[in-house]
Amino acid sequence: PPPPPATHSETRPGATPVPSARSLLALLHRSSVLAPFLVFVMAILLFTIWDREHFLTITNLATVVQQVMVVGTLAIGQSLVILTAGIDLSVGAIMVVTSILMGKLSAEQGLPGWLALLIGLGAGTACGLANGLLIVRLKLPPFIVTLGTFQVFFALNLYLSHSQTILGANMGSILTWTGETAFTINGSPIPWGAPMMFVLFLVLAYALGGTAWGRHVYATGDDREAARLAGVRTDRVLLSVYAVAGLLCAIAAWMLIGRIGSASPQAGQTENLASITAVVIGGISLFGGRGKVLGVLFGALIVGVCNDGLVIVGIEALWVPFVIGILVILAVAADQQIRKVQA
Repeated sequence: PPPPPATHSETRPGATPVPSARSLLALLHRSSVLAPFLVFVMAILLFTIWDREHFLTITNLATVVQQVMVVGTLAIGQSLVILTAGIDLSVGAIMVVTSILMGKLSAEQGLPGWLALLIGLGAGTACGLANGLLIVRLKLPPFIVTLGTFQVFFALNLYLSHSQTILGANMGSILTWTGETAFTINGSPIPWGAPMMFVLFLVLAYALGGTAWGRHVYATGDDREAARLAGVRTDRVLLSVYAVAGLLCAIAAWMLIGRIGSASPQAGQTENLASITAVVIGGISLFGGRGKVLGVLFGALIVGVCNDGLVIVGIEALWVPFVIGILVILAVAADQQIRKVQA
């Protein structure tokens, strides 16, 4: 009988096998950091080819890092929440209200800067814990809870600030320290907030990948009921995740004060969307249980590079969110396909 026809997976003897789309998706499933890293490299190459004279300079790249440090820190907290199959729409509001609280305590109440900072860090943690308690104790959806607390924290921000900016010159110096120069590269200053952000990424990467708490976070996001039956205290895991996210929001508030040199009630109110964007582009699955926090670092850098590069090459600012939106849609579509391969 004649031999059966060759299938698409067969190759001639001596020929180099061509990887199929399924094998590529399987590779992306095994290494969720690979896709955002490749997109980041491609974005750098694209804008370098487009306008190397202005884009690929130490000064411009240092500016990108400065712009990313606040969103990147928020995105770390957001990634923890999304890994548990939740979402936090209130991270930007927590950051702003915490920055106002620290600024007022130092500038108007006369508290030492370090004490105002500690109170601010505690307040941010309490805000995140409040989100967690509403979700765990009342069994409410994270989207609805954080949408509501976003409005609550935004109202508190207006009440505390009276819509007035608090100048950094009136605060304790430690509150603006994150904006001071840590070192320079070819004369371009890098503020202390930037290395702080990178250290936070490394710490959380270790916590998620090398501790029992991290394994419980992944298990809770992958299948909460199965994790509970396996002995994981899922309620405690969720409470800890939202509390840590709140703490990271407060640290981002500290960086925001240093970045703009003041505590402004108008600054950073839309950063909750930017943090979700960085997380999704960074390879964290919106369905929970999959992704690496180091991928979120590349996601935040991609957002920063696109924002900066599109402006440098002369594209109107209105097209910047258009491009970012396309990247988000592509990232979610890729995640859907990767999950099918996993299944």
